[in-house]
Formats: sequence, C-alpha cells, structure tokens
Amino acid sequence: MCGIIGIFNATSAQVQVATALALLENRGKDGSHSIIINDSSAVGHTLHAVVDNVPQPLKRKGILTANCEIYNWKELSAKYNFTSRNDAEFLVQFLDAFGIEKIEELDGVFAFGYSKDDHVTIVRDIIGEKPLWFSHTADGFAFASEKKVLQKLGYTIIQELNPRQILCYDLTTKTISFTQRNFFSYLPEHQQTKEEMTEKTKLLLQQAIAKRIPSQKFGLLFSGGIDSTFVAHYLKKQGYDFTCYTAVLDTEGKEEAPDFIAAQKVAQELNLNLKVKKIKQTEIPPLLHQIVPLIEDSNVVKVGVALPFFSACELAKEDGCKVIFSGLGSEEIFAGYQRHQHAANINQECLFGLLKMYERDLYRDDVITMAHQLELRLPFLDRTLVDYALQIPSEFKIRDEITKLLLREIAVAEGIPHEHAFRKKMAAQYGSRCDYALGKLAKKLGFPSKSAYLKTFYPQSNLKLAVLFSAGKDSLHAAQIMQQQNYELACLVHLQSANKDSYMFQTAGTELVELQAAAMRLPIIIQKTSGEKEKELEDLELALLLAKEKYQIDGIVSGALFSTYQRDRIEKIGDKLGLKLFAPLWHKPQEQQMKELLEKGFQFVFTAVAAEGLDPSWLNKLITAEELEKLRTLSQTVQFNIAGEGGETESVVLDCPLFFQKIVLQDVDIKEENKNTARLIIHKAVLVEK
Repeated sequence: MCGIIGIFNATSAQVQVATALALLENRGKDGSHSIIINDSSAVGHTLHAVVDNVPQPLKRKGILTANCEIYNWKELSAKYNFTSRNDAEFLVQFLDAFGIEKIEELDGVFAFGYSKDDHVTIVRDIIGEKPLWFSHTADGFAFASEKKVLQKLGYTIIQELNPRQILCYDLTTKTISFTQRNFFSYLPEHQQTKEEMTEKTKLLLQQAIAKRIPSQKFGLLFSGGIDSTFVAHYLKKQGYDFTCYTAVLDTEGKEEAPDFIAAQKVAQELNLNLKVKKIKQTEIPPLLHQIVPLIEDSNVVKVGVALPFFSACELAKEDGCKVIFSGLGSEEIFAGYQRHQHAANINQECLFGLLKMYERDLYRDDVITMAHQLELRLPFLDRTLVDYALQIPSEFKIRDEITKLLLREIAVAEGIPHEHAFRKKMAAQYGSRCDYALGKLAKKLGFPSKSAYLKTFYPQSNLKLAVLFSAGKDSLHAAQIMQQQNYELACLVHLQSANKDSYMFQTAGTELVELQAAAMRLPIIIQKTSGEKEKELEDLELALLLAKEKYQIDGIVSGALFSTYQRDRIEKIGDKLGLKLFAPLWHKPQEQQMKELLEKGFQFVFTAVAAEGLDPSWLNKLITAEELEKLRTLSQTVQFNIAGEGGETESVVLDCPLFFQKIVLQDVDIKEENKNTARLIIHKAVLVEK
C-alpha cells in the first residue's frame, strides 16, 4: 500500500503536493516523490514497497501515481510484451496502451490517478479495498488516498470515489464525468453438484490466499473464528513462517474475552505462533485519541472493531511485518451475518453487503494498517472467489442456525477440528469485549450513549445524509438513529406521488411533510412524480441529484425494514450518483421497531389502513403501548405486518426526538373505501411548542 496525491488547476499545486506527501508519510516509508506537470498541476507518491522498489510517480506517455497490488501483472506483461519490474511499472504501460478500456483484466486491488492529454482519470478496485477521495470545484480538482489529507489542504467539498465508478477530469473545461462499472451478480446460481462446488470453492480459496503471500515477513489478524482459522491452517499446511496476532480487553482476572479463549485454543491445537495484546481499560482513552481521528469516524461499531484491530497491528509492526492478512469478507460471500438468515434472498443480501463494504469496513482497516506501515491483504475479497461464491445456492450457505455452511464443511475436510470450524459467529467488538469497555467508559464519564462519548474524539459529523422522507414513522426513526450515531441530517427528500398506490412512496399523510420539515428545522426537497412504476425512480434520481448539488450530501438514509424492492432500487440510484445508502432499520423485527418508537417518545397516528382485521377506527388514533398490544393480537389472528411493511398501514409522525416543535391536527376527514380500507385526509395542522 502507498499514498497518492494529485492537484490540478491550482495555483499552489506544488506546495499542496509537498504538504500532502508529509501527511501521507505513514502510507510509505520507502520513498516520497513528486512530478510537476505544469505551473498549476502536480502529482505525488509515498512508497510502501512490497514488489521491488520502483519510485513513483511514473512518467511515460502518461503520468501515473498508484497504490496497487496487481496479482496478474506478470502474466499480462508477457501477454502484451511489456517490460516491467513491478505492478506499478506494468500499470503505466497498460494505461498508455489501452487507457481504461481493459481495466477489468486487472486482478488485484488498486487506486490510481493517471494523467494524459489534458485528462485525469482516477480509478479504484471494484470492491474498494484501496481508498481514494477527491474534491472538485469550478476552480480545480484534487485526489488523495485519505480524506483528512484533502481537509488539511483546505478542501471542503470532499467525496469518496464510488468503486463502481471511474472519474475523468477535463483540465481544459474543468468538468468531471463518470463511467459506471459492472459489479458482481448473484444470478444465475450454479447448477453443479455439491461436490463440484465444494472442490471449486476450495481451489479458489487456496488460490486467493496463495497469490497474496509476499516474500517479506507477514502476519495474520487472528480471532479463532472460522475465517482467520481457515487462512492460518492453509498457511501452516504450506509451511509458511508467520505469526498470528490477537488483541482483546484485559478483563483483569474476570472471565476472559471470547476471542482470547478461542484464539488460544485454536493456536494450541494447530501449533500456531500466537501473540496477544491485552488492552487495559485505562489504555482505551489514549487509544481513542489516536484511532477515532485516524479513521475519521465516531461510529460505535467502527470504533469497537478498530480498537482490537489497531492494537493487533501494533504487535505486527513491532515484529517487523510488512503485510498483514485478515479474514474480512467471508461473512458477505458465504452469508455469515444474522441479516442473511432472515433475508428473502440470501445471495441478494450478500451482494448488498459487498456494495457497502468500502464505506463500512475497508477505509477504516486501510488507514489503521497504513498507520502501522502494514499492507492489508484480504483473500476472501478476491475477485474470482467473490464472483463464484455469490452464485453458490443459498441452501449450501445457511442451514437452520448454521451460517457459512459450505466454508465450514470445507474447513473440516481440510483438517480443522469441527469445534473450531463451526464456532458461532461473534463480531470483533464483542469477541474482544471492546464494545463493553466503550459502554463502561461512556457510563462512567456521564455520557448518555457510546456515540456521544466517541464524538468528543471527532466532533465533526461522520457524513452528511439526505433523509428519504415519507412523513411516516420509519423514515423518521431511521433518521433519528443516524443522527444519534453522529451523522449530519442535511436535508429531507420527499417524492410527492400522484399515484396513491405507488410501489415506492407513501401518499397518505404526506400533506404534513413541509410542517414536519419546519419542526425539524431542516430544508426539504419535494419532487413531484406521476407514480408510474419506473418513472418514479427517474424522479427520485433527479431529487437526489439536486440534494447532492445543493447540500453536498454523502449518502441517503432510508427507513426500509424488509422491502428489497425499495432498498435495491434506492441502492442502484445511490450507486449511480456516488451516494452511500444507510438503512439502519433493515431486518429489525417489526414488533421491536414499534416498541422502540414508543420508548423513544415518537407520537404518530395511522393515516391509512388496508388489511383484514383493521378498520377506519384505527385512523387518527395516537398509537400507545395499549394500542400496540391490540395491534399485535390482531396481527397474530389475521397475519399482517405489525409495522405496516406490507402496506397494511401508513402513518404520520406528530412528535419525535428530531422535532423542536410538535404538530397538532386540527381538521381531518376519513375517506372510507370499505370496512378494511380507509385514508385520513388532513385539512389543517399547526406547530405548537412542546
């Protein structure tokens, strides 16, 4: 891994590049160089050499600055008769010859900037293992490996490049354009026998690990779970010299952290060299001062994972490792999370998780490893393996309560004891007990939540989000959760549909959206749509594009619970626009969702009913714990979704933690279609003080 920087059409380009190279020093201690393209443009590079020490940037027909590990560079170099000493030297020749036309031939991970003929192209690997951020204004263009570098150079509008997009900047017109890339598909499913799929998967797993093994000293982040154990077993079987690294909370004589117990036991049985760092409670605040600004995020889950990850990397750095392996990615390709167990389509859910990995996991892990001069290698995210694993039929991934079934069975067949191969999934923040430590610290210091405590280490918001806003309980609950997690709610986006039976958007009670926006003191974008099935998606795209341009949003928050129809369409539009999707209610049990709303002080009424067992008497009635119990009893009798996810009910929120004022309905009518179908028509409502 390396650090890259590019500044174009800026009067201080040379100075900015020099400053950036100093900031990127941790990403490459083996060299730091720059190329001055002209008075207003320059590129730079800090080198972390793993395959030959070839200084960058590289200049041939074009100029390249790259952070790359291309595993098939020798084969491609021979195929095209190039003369290359390493993958970066190959890459500049490849781009000189073909531009981005054949970019999908590259097998590996990369982020690079390539300048030629008054155009700058920036690209990263399709899943997003290598980070890349950019800033574009009317005055110029800049890119860098880390967001904080651009921030320290004074850029304010900074975006992470979506891995599924290639960006091209025209130095003459000072405009940018995007090329959309194809991602993986979970269809068609393999029609092979289980034995054939097992053998193929095993082969691809072995190849994915083997191609990533460096000639330098390396280690493995180790939890004793199936993923890291599988990698460790393969490396041991092949005779490689490596060390496993584990970090957990020091429980001070009480029950040991689950990851410590598992790691110790597996290491003993497989004869692995294991080093353990026990983090004392008193060491956590100083660690947080380093980690939270480093990952540029105060999200509780991200920080909870980062704590043991950072500490394990410290051990590897002390040992002189240049490369560190991780089992990250296995959960998404083999279906290891609880949400996979409840998914209507398991492989579709796997794909959804892969789309989010660059925002959720990969940037955090990259900057942590680079802070310790380590290159992170992730065999479970090997492109060929991912492509194949996504199309393994779901019955071979999950059976009853067992997740990642095929991987576990392969592990047992390879000689890993059944006990370890079938150890139940435990997330790193819980297995290490670091999440417990964060909670204990927050409570001790008088903070209302872990998020509030972590915000003291990174006061700025994690990302700016637009709320897909329906006026109902779910969109507002999702927004409230994201705000609690230190994300900024920049605006509301509402689609005003002429079709009351819209597939995508609520219509009953939406008369109040502007009043609700006023109650939240947030701007609102209202986009009219005819509500035609596909046309309404085009209208949603227009509204989100406006939100991005006007409020510089980074992502979208949706209140979807179980509707893959809604979520997937929003995801595709967001991906096209370079916006990240957050659906914090996804697969939350519906009764739990309703109870949480009441516990948090949400006041809402139903504005529409359309299900057997419901009738107009449910409209304009404040939903209380008593009403919820009646609803639960009814739903058990006639089998409908208690949270209205199937369209049984629609709602409007009159008060919630996001509101500075509450709403009072003053004039309403009920329009009844039949005994089980009716809508609330709101003629007048006002804001009043709480």
